[in-house]
Amino acid sequence: MDAHIADCKDRMHKAVVHLQEEFATVRTGRATPALVEKLKVDYYGSEVPLQQLAGFSVPEPRVLVVAPYDKGAMKAIEKAIQGSDLGINPSNDGAVIRLTFPELTEERRKEMVKVAKHRAEESRVAVRNVRRHARQELEAMERAAEISADELARVEKELEKLTHEVVAEIDRMLVHKEQELLEV
Repeated sequence: MDAHIADCKDRMHKAVVHLQEEFATVRTGRATPALVEKLKVDYYGSEVPLQQLAGFSVPEPRVLVVAPYDKGAMKAIEKAIQGSDLGINPSNDGAVIRLTFPELTEERRKEMVKVAKHRAEESRVAVRNVRRHARQELEAMERAAEISADELARVEKELEKLTHEVVAEIDRMLVHKEQELLEV
C-alpha cells in the first residue's frame, strides 16, 4: 500500500517539477538562460538543445548573452532564436549573440499570466489524473480481495491529503509567478 502512495507522491512531484520548468520559460521582464536553453537548434542536421551548444551570461537585467562554443553554429542559433516565440531579434557581433528583452507591456504581462494559469491548470489536472489512476488500482485490489475496505478507505484518505498538498503547492507557485509577471 505504501508503495502505491510513494509512487503517487513521486508522479505528483514530477508534475510540480515540470511546472517549475514551464514557468521558467514564461517570460518576465528579466533575462534568464531558462528562456532559451531548451530551444532546439538545427546543428549539422540534428536537433540539439541550445544549452549544449552555448554558454549564457546575464550582464544586465534585460540582456542575455549567448556565447556559442562553436562559431560555426552562430547562424543556426540565431535562426532558432528568431523562429522561437520569444519575439526578440538577436544581435550578432561575430563572437556572441546578444538578446535584449524589451520592457513588457501591461497587455503582454496579462497574456503571460494567462499562459501561467493555463500551465498551472494542466499540472493540477495531471496530479488529479495520478490520484484517479491510483484510486482505480486500489478499488480493483479491493474487488479482488487483496485489501480490506478499511485499508482502501485509509489509503484513499492519504491519497486525498497528498493531492490537496500538491495542488496547494501548485497554487503557491502560480501566485508567485503572477506577482513576478505583474511587478513593474
